[in-house]
Amino acid sequence: MCAGILTLEAIALGLTTPVLITIADVSVGTALTLGLGLAVACIVAAGMLRAEWAYGLGWAIQVAAIALGFLVPTMFFLGGLFALLWGTAYFLGKKIERERAAAYAAYEAEN
Repeated sequence: MCAGILTLEAIALGLTTPVLITIADVSVGTALTLGLGLAVACIVAAGMLRAEWAYGLGWAIQVAAIALGFLVPTMFFLGGLFALLWGTAYFLGKKIERERAAAYAAYEAEN
């Protein structure tokens, strides 16, 4: 679930690049670095979620997406929405993993 959310967020963050340039009057280099840089970070994190550090990168991306709201106020809402989705997927995933491990241990104890 986390990978799917990061992939969708990559699209949203990539689309902020032209908004940063045209509406927020951010320089092209800065807009490309912020918008496309965060989009690439989402894709990298989504692909590396087998490693624990990728979840930390995912949390950092959520903070950065919300912080984009200082340049494009709509990103306060969108960043917050993606952060909420990310947090839900993260904590729900951890809960599912714990329950699966407990069920597997109980199964192994029976056999």
